[in-house]
This record gives sequence, structure tokens and C-alpha cells, in this order.
Amino acid sequence: MGVYSIDSRFIYSQRMDSLNEFFINYGYWGMAISSFFAGTFFPFSSEAVMAALLAASSMDPVLTIVSATIGNVLGSMVNYFIGSLCKPQTVSRIFRIKPERMASAQDYVKRYGAWMGFFTFAPILGTAISLALGMLKANVWTTLLSTFLGKTVRYVMVAYSVLALK
Repeated sequence: MGVYSIDSRFIYSQRMDSLNEFFINYGYWGMAISSFFAGTFFPFSSEAVMAALLAASSMDPVLTIVSATIGNVLGSMVNYFIGSLCKPQTVSRIFRIKPERMASAQDYVKRYGAWMGFFTFAPILGTAISLALGMLKANVWTTLLSTFLGKTVRYVMVAYSVLALK
């Protein structure tokens, strides 16, 4: 059993490395696509792709931030639209989000409205927030704006951190 779990983690790690390499090879498009996947319910780190692109290439940081933000916002809006079509129990079951985490996200959305989209950049909780925004039929334009602002701030911080260490 122990060998199996080590092998499966190793294989998963190799697949993620290959996927990261694929996205890095496609520059801005790769950044946008990786960010899209990271913005949805797929477990993926667009920050790792951004860090690699900015550290090892001469890509324009502003265009990298723009492509990452656009891809990630589109991914979150996919979650929003899925949430608008589903019941909370269905979303929890399909996306393996604990019911209490989903309930917590819904409570925050009820309390603060569509501006909760700003916090969709948060790992794991961000998916629950964007799904909850959709389930509660939060204003789509306010959700889009707040999500855009939050994701932009996050990617600016990541890019600045990478460039400061370069």
C-alpha cells in the first residue's frame, strides 16, 4: 500500500510537471489557459506557470498579468454559471466541496453580495464562493467586476514577488 501511494504521487507530480511545461511553452496563451483551469474547479497552480514564465523568459510582466487575469476570471465565471444551474447539494457532491464549506460561502455571499467575487482568488474557498454566487443569482456584472479586481491584485502580487527575486 505504501509503495502504491508513493508511486501515484510521483506519477501525479510528473503529469503536473509535464502540464506546466506545456503551458510555459505557449507563453501568454499558455498563461491564459493555465489560469482558466486554475479558476475552475480543477486543482492547478497558475502561479507556478506565471513564476516560471517571468523568471525564465523575457515576457512582458503586464501582458502576463493581463493574460493570467483574463483566463482566471473566465474560469471563475464558468463556476458562477454552473452554480446558477445547480442546487447546493448537487454542487457539493459533484465538486467534492464539504457542505459546511459551501454553507459558509453562501452565508458570506448572502451577507456581502456579489462583491464577494473579490475573494475568489483564494484557493479552494474561491471555487465555493464563485459557485455560491451563481447559486444565489448574485448580480453577474458586479460579480465579474469584483472577481476581476481580486484576481488582478493577486497576479500583480505574484508577478511583483517573482520579479523582485529575479
